[in-house]
Amino acid sequence: MSHSHNADANHEANNAAAISEIKKVTIILSVLTLIELVLGFWMMGIASESLRLAIKGVIVILMMAKAFYIVAYFMHLKHEVKNLIMTIIVPLLLFVWFIAAFLWDGGSFRNLRNNYDPYFKAQSTIKVEKKESKHGGTTHEVAPAAEKH
Repeated sequence: MSHSHNADANHEANNAAAISEIKKVTIILSVLTLIELVLGFWMMGIASESLRLAIKGVIVILMMAKAFYIVAYFMHLKHEVKNLIMTIIVPLLLFVWFIAAFLWDGGSFRNLRNNYDPYFKAQSTIKVEKKESKHGGTTHEVAPAAEKH
């Protein structure tokens, strides 16, 4: 009987620890969400673009912290083997790196094209005007002719 009693007490202690851990994570996630909301609403009234960008950076960092807690506790990776965690983290980092590399490469291509192809730059800065057609009053988008230099 004492072995069964010890097993029940150990099981209850494990359950209490698990419930305590879930409450702690829920409170942390709630607090992070509230901080993000407060920063977001505060940011809407700020005129300084650099301060707004800094606040956005803080919000992104808080979102990453929330993602860590969600993955670690609710997807149970905190208690898994390090190799399993690495099979998720490494591809995620590669994916983020690919996105950054593609964005940098696209921006570089646009800048090179603007620098070395003046016609492309002129065409990309033309504003499109809407003119009424003589056929039933519908509108068609017509770009004005590019000015010759």
